[in-house]
Amino acid sequence: MSIKNNLLKILDDLPQDISLIAVSKTKTKEEIMEAYEAGQRIFGENKIQEMVLKWSELPKDIEWHMVGHVQRNKVKYIGEFVSLIHSVDSLKLLKEINKQAIKNNRRINCLLQMHIAQEQTKFGLNEAELFHLLDSEEFGNLKNVTIQGLMGMATFTDDEEQIRKEFAYLNSIYLKLKNKMPEINVLSMGMSGDYKIAIEEGSTMVRIGSSIFGVRNNQAKIK
Repeated sequence: MSIKNNLLKILDDLPQDISLIAVSKTKTKEEIMEAYEAGQRIFGENKIQEMVLKWSELPKDIEWHMVGHVQRNKVKYIGEFVSLIHSVDSLKLLKEINKQAIKNNRRINCLLQMHIAQEQTKFGLNEAELFHLLDSEEFGNLKNVTIQGLMGMATFTDDEEQIRKEFAYLNSIYLKLKNKMPEINVLSMGMSGDYKIAIEEGSTMVRIGSSIFGVRNNQAKIK
């Protein structure tokens, strides 16, 4: 199937209130434009250098979401244009995002990444760290970042019950946070292999790459 057909099939399956991030990491400009011409406007990248290059060459009405781990010293490259950073996992990173937002005279939207998987390789905060961060005076002083909600990744496994349990746990934290911050409205969880379970467990935003674009290339070729 073509990228356009894959995208339209997924959009047809998704509930109307679910946002779709087309994860375009390693994909060419032509592949992204095929999804764009089919109506997709939100794309996710996991490497800052690649996202900057694509932002500079592709239509300016695209919303770019950073879904990969972010190094503090690279935030300056996306401060001008990034729409949402999904992977904020420390107060230090938030402070740097706030600094770059001030430099660019804007507010930058962020999600706080939670560690819910059994794999130690995944980044993210635990529940205690999340509320400690949000209760800190330092966080209260950050006026140019907006926390829109939470993001998390389930364990990479075929065990659907485990995936469901992890997503349900993240949703329970999200609901606690919503009591504290009623303005939050994004729970980003679910990728190509598990987004249907994620939606059943409360996701409002899914990050889908290979089901739209096919198997990932090793290298992005921007032409």
